[in-house]
Amino acid sequence: MARRPLPRILSSGSASITRSREFARTAADNATDILHPLITITRGLRLLAAAGRQRWAATPKDKRGPVLFTVAVCLFALALMPFGGLIALVTVMGAAAWKGREPSAAGTGPAEAETTRLRSLYEALVPYFAVPDDPAPLYAHGGDWEKAFSDYAFDGDGRPTRLRVTYPACFTDGEAAARARIERLLHAKSGRSREYRFTWNEEDNQLLMNVLGALPTSIGAQRFVTAPGETVLGFTDGEAVQRTVPVHDGDITRDAPPVVWRTGTRSTEPHLLVVGQPGSGTTTLMRSLALQALQHGDILVVEATATGEYACLPGRDGVLAVECDPAAALATLEWAAHETERRLLVASRARQAGHPLPDDIGRPLWILLDRPGLLGRLAAASGRPDPLELLQAPLRHGRATGVTVVLADQFDSLDALGENVRAQLRARVVLGDCSREEVASVLGAEPDTTPAPEIPPGRGYARLGTGPVLRLQVPATPDPYDETSGEALRRAVLGLLPERRDAVTPTGARDAAGTERPDAPGPAGVPEPLLPRAISEGLAVTD
Repeated sequence: MARRPLPRILSSGSASITRSREFARTAADNATDILHPLITITRGLRLLAAAGRQRWAATPKDKRGPVLFTVAVCLFALALMPFGGLIALVTVMGAAAWKGREPSAAGTGPAEAETTRLRSLYEALVPYFAVPDDPAPLYAHGGDWEKAFSDYAFDGDGRPTRLRVTYPACFTDGEAAARARIERLLHAKSGRSREYRFTWNEEDNQLLMNVLGALPTSIGAQRFVTAPGETVLGFTDGEAVQRTVPVHDGDITRDAPPVVWRTGTRSTEPHLLVVGQPGSGTTTLMRSLALQALQHGDILVVEATATGEYACLPGRDGVLAVECDPAAALATLEWAAHETERRLLVASRARQAGHPLPDDIGRPLWILLDRPGLLGRLAAASGRPDPLELLQAPLRHGRATGVTVVLADQFDSLDALGENVRAQLRARVVLGDCSREEVASVLGAEPDTTPAPEIPPGRGYARLGTGPVLRLQVPATPDPYDETSGEALRRAVLGLLPERRDAVTPTGARDAAGTERPDAPGPAGVPEPLLPRAISEGLAVTD
């Protein structure tokens, strides 16, 4: 059977159809080029109109009338101007052209150096994430790293600042040791000179690594905007807390995210434990807490080192005593225990009678102990009882009586505090260069960040009760009598101190001739032993 020829239009018209398509495409491209300014302006007018509708919808109804009146006045003034209509038209067209411009094309992928680093990270993770006998392994030598890394960003030096890693579901992400191995690996491969946060998403089998900026060290002591019963321990990352406070940072005022510790009858963590290495800033934090506590309460300071770090406090309004001698410290803590019991008894009787709390128990009382472990060893060497045993009443009943206890000590003295004392201190701070194991031994949980490459004084971690572990930078609060500190910081501390009582002069006071005055107080900071006298006068559990 003979093959029938194709129709003429299909056999001889293919060339003309191709030419017609090319002509139509060329005409469309030329029309797009010619009408591109009109298309851009039209797109911009549409975007401006949409923005105007959103702004009008967001405007409260009680403010729409003044807005319409303002717009009408502006249009009327523009109409009275010479060439006002032309100026308005040119302005609108220019704004529409700028709004409707096409965004510049962004990079479609990482650069060659960044690709090399991502491939190196992928190959380093293969021994940890590879699954034997997997028909389609996610991690294998020479595999596709793009399937494992779904999100990444780099800094100017080509080092990753953000990396999202997808790992197999069989990886034991619930074990702390397994997670720590992966975090140490990524920390080493991405650069040890920065601080990283690792966020594990066990539900989606993903690990997010972010580079953290350094916490500011230039924020000094000042009056923080807080409510009564709130104390600022320091400052942390913005995404870690849901609150900011205005602070003076040098010559500027800005908002900073604080770590706020709440005390009082409604607090779940009424007492604080501060642990650190020598020179880590524990005394700086104690001075900062003392300055904030003096705004609304009274303080007792017990300093075991007798180095004069609290020489600015004796004789000030609200400072009941500053003790460094074991015998005086024992009398001070004995008075504090009796005062706690007295407050508890008075408060109980007032509540039973339906009366408000008396004023003498409504003012908070802070007990600040610096190196109490050393104080206990000094007391044992001299044959005196351990002063820490007198803290049982303030620790157990301080929440109901407005008594707050703050202990600052070093790692080698934690055992001297005892389990009963440490169990009552549920708000905790760790300062200085410490390993993750040391931080976890105090806070009860490891931080989700790597150690900082440089540890300034006052840098560490904080955890309030069972909350998350937060990075912390303590406000710079130096000794105002230490001439090696910055002048501005020392003046700021002096400006926050209360006025001195007339009957009390500072330690080592001298007259005009330069000789030491005989009535200058000793280490206790007061001319007479105020607290032991209070005990002898019967200020214990009395009506």
